[in-house]
Amino acid sequence: MWPLTSFWSTDVALMQQEAGMTDALNSREQGQTFAPRFDAQGLLTAVVVNSADSTVLMVAFMDEEALEATRNSGFAHFHSRSRGRLWKKGETSGHVLAVDRILVDCDQDTLVLFCNPAGPTCHTGARSCFYRELKGATLHPVTS
Repeated sequence: MWPLTSFWSTDVALMQQEAGMTDALNSREQGQTFAPRFDAQGLLTAVVVNSADSTVLMVAFMDEEALEATRNSGFAHFHSRSRGRLWKKGETSGHVLAVDRILVDCDQDTLVLFCNPAGPTCHTGARSCFYRELKGATLHPVTS
């Protein structure tokens, strides 16, 4: 005889588990709860955009500490992978990034920070880290 109750219990448990996963996914993707999804290294991607003209200024990484410092201070902080520590953008140059707003992507693993830069954003002195365009196999200065 077929163990129907055992099959039914397993099937119901599986459906409940899937429903819970779906609820969590829906909550993350469509809910109002901020639940950032850090990668295996504890980081998420942050794209910095100029609030005045929507120019992409830089891309960096944030860990939980950098995200908290940014939200608490109103100035962009990141995790410096080369230094292995918290880094306030502009801490030595004075070219800080005042954060106007933060957009969160659908699965909460990438942020877009709309900022007002207090000077050049790139360590090279360029306004943006994206100052070159790839044309064929050659890099050319961005002109527009």
